[in-house]
Amino acid sequence: MIKPLALACILCTALQPAFAQKVGEVDTAFKLLGPDHKIVIDAYDDPKVKGVACYVARAKTGGIKGAIGLAEDKADASIACRQVGPISFSEPIKQQEELFTERQSILFKRLRVVRMVDPARNVLIYLSYSDKLIEGSPKNSVTVVPIDRGTAIPLK
Repeated sequence: MIKPLALACILCTALQPAFAQKVGEVDTAFKLLGPDHKIVIDAYDDPKVKGVACYVARAKTGGIKGAIGLAEDKADASIACRQVGPISFSEPIKQQEELFTERQSILFKRLRVVRMVDPARNVLIYLSYSDKLIEGSPKNSVTVVPIDRGTAIPLK
């Protein structure tokens, strides 16, 4: 029998279709106690579009609260997605789909990356933004990956 906590961990993992690979980080502010404030860069491969990788730069709060996971990271994030190999689609994709979400505070705040398709221009659009349960942030970043006109984007 699966215990409730184990089931919750399995479900949380299943809801994150893309996984981050840490590329690097830089310190932005010294903290006497705990880790420094940082900008972290993570890479994400699009799980349904082979040959596309996205790089997300985001703030990571340090100090004591950051060290124990109680700090709220800033809503600022930047995204750049590029073709890194031959593009192919493992299956038809949705017009709009969330690829990744990551907690930015102990409660209610998340960084999200969404893929959208613009079939008229044959491009993939990637949007990063932060949301909160009560009041989201309008801060966002967008990037576009053009797909060769000879390759149709298969939509669901």
